[in-house]
Amino acid sequence: MKVGIIGSGLVGATSAYAIMMRKAASDIVLIDANEMRAVAEAQDIMHAVPFAAATDIYPGTYEDLHDARVVVISAGASQKPGETRLMLMEKNAAIMRDIITKTVAVNPDVIFLVATNPVDIITHICMHVATDLGIPKSWVIGSGTTLDTARFRSLLGRHLGVDPQHVHAYVVGEHGDSEVLCWSNVDIGGVPLDDFIAFRNIPFGQDVKNNMDDGVRNAAYKIIEGKGSTYYGVAGAIAKLVEVINRDNRAVLTVSVFHEEVEGVRNVTLSLPHLIGGQGDLGMLPMRLNVREKQLLKRSAEIIRSKIEEYENRK
Repeated sequence: MKVGIIGSGLVGATSAYAIMMRKAASDIVLIDANEMRAVAEAQDIMHAVPFAAATDIYPGTYEDLHDARVVVISAGASQKPGETRLMLMEKNAAIMRDIITKTVAVNPDVIFLVATNPVDIITHICMHVATDLGIPKSWVIGSGTTLDTARFRSLLGRHLGVDPQHVHAYVVGEHGDSEVLCWSNVDIGGVPLDDFIAFRNIPFGQDVKNNMDDGVRNAAYKIIEGKGSTYYGVAGAIAKLVEVINRDNRAVLTVSVFHEEVEGVRNVTLSLPHLIGGQGDLGMLPMRLNVREKQLLKRSAEIIRSKIEEYENRK
């Protein structure tokens, strides 16, 4: 199956590489306003194909998306000196509107995966643009906290001495400072965390939890401080989502999608566990959260909603 990636910067190009290495698509087309960048990235990735999986990777235009099942959006403007966050949001909203309109014009049966930050707000904007063009809400999916959830599981796995793929834990809410680590329903291979650490005699005090919370919540800041940007982790998340959709794997992932209501907050786009398959978002799964986690999720939803209203009031 063909995947289109719009935006051939570090996130877009690394996503293409991760998709190829994961054998998640047969064709990958890179589209960028800077055509030379798309050409160079496609050629560079193609040179790795003989060491991985047979994948056709090439630069293209929107016309090449006519038979794509998934289109990844990783394009977006960077904030310039003197430019406010709201000004940047308006600029990126215009970019998203242009991308989705041009894509739907050649392919009305495409699922959009949004990776551009702030991903919850951008996904909310993309959903409205896409639905106005006849695309179902369930076909607009943000990468959300899939990466944050992976960070949480990797830290838990390292501390517990368990393969992270057997650690079940979720980060929900905003992909950002107000995200919520759901400690109350962590399990390892079906065994509740408290039972696992007691049986294995593993120290796990509040200090451990605090360090993990910091490691998840502030990971991006620390990576950006060290090397300027993050891209490997989100590329892995995008590749996983592409694979799940293309193969109809029906996996449970914490993606950012539109919700009519979350903890009393209406019309908000954020991350919760959803079943994802060949038809995109197949619906939210129920979560048992304790009182504190529900309060934190509500606060996260309120923060996102306030940012959406700030943007909407300027339109």
